[in-house]
Amino acid sequence: MQPTLLILAAGMGSRYGGLKQLDGIGPSGETIMDYSIYDAKRAGFGKVVFVIRKSLENDFKEKIFSKYEGFIEIDYVFQELDNLPEGCSVPEGREKPWGTAHAVMVAEEKINEPFAVINADDFYGADSFTVMASFLQALDAENNYTYCLLAYKLKNTLSEHGSVSRGICELDKNKFLERVVEHTKIYKENGKILSNFNHEIVELREDAPTSMNLMGFTPSAFEYLKQYFRAFFDENNENLKAEFYLPVFLTNVIKSGQGKVKVLPSNERWFGVTYQEDRPIVVQSINEKVANGEYPKKLF
Repeated sequence: MQPTLLILAAGMGSRYGGLKQLDGIGPSGETIMDYSIYDAKRAGFGKVVFVIRKSLENDFKEKIFSKYEGFIEIDYVFQELDNLPEGCSVPEGREKPWGTAHAVMVAEEKINEPFAVINADDFYGADSFTVMASFLQALDAENNYTYCLLAYKLKNTLSEHGSVSRGICELDKNKFLERVVEHTKIYKENGKILSNFNHEIVELREDAPTSMNLMGFTPSAFEYLKQYFRAFFDENNENLKAEFYLPVFLTNVIKSGQGKVKVLPSNERWFGVTYQEDRPIVVQSINEKVANGEYPKKLF
């Protein structure tokens, strides 16, 4: 069975200053997620499901979905405030949905096969999708509760124009994930990679395995997502800005013994548009890959 690619595209990119998911950065106006979809199809994925906001539906239909006709099957779901499990209701004053794990949870009705999750505005590299597809296609009934996370070297995920938030992975001796530690302010200074972590400046290894939200799941994850979302919702009902993140979800599954997460190493260089100043670097990187023959000048 061909795996599905789930693209998280509901965010508005506040730091970048616009809807960066629809920003053309390729030589023929391609978006970053165009390259992800192109790479995923080449790697063996059979369908793409987008998670979007209802307010973005027309933009996506006009500018995104139409270009994939005849290339790969496309579907979409909405991540809205009221996409909640039975028994949960939107707290008064809540303005935004509940984060990346909530975004995956709302896609349950569209996915019945192993699937990978990516951010719409991150460039992951062709080899990353090949590694992910191979892992998902090899899963059998005995591995229904085995998930995976593709880990980049930290040095390959940084921005030259400001600090970034990254999840640093801690692995056991068999390369399975133990937990993801969130660092909300990682930056380079004097040749070192530093993090302002718990009000203390700590140095991080250049090759520290880093999550960029490229993860693989079987459909069994949906029941766990609803289970842990309910617990999160009960604990954070009065916190109107609390979000339910995928790394936290994975850590909960691991600690409970309900599943395990294989960490797949990547030597690819991640890049994305975290800040407006990142855009020229992304454009240059894409043009270099086109010149090297890694991609055609026009994808679709």
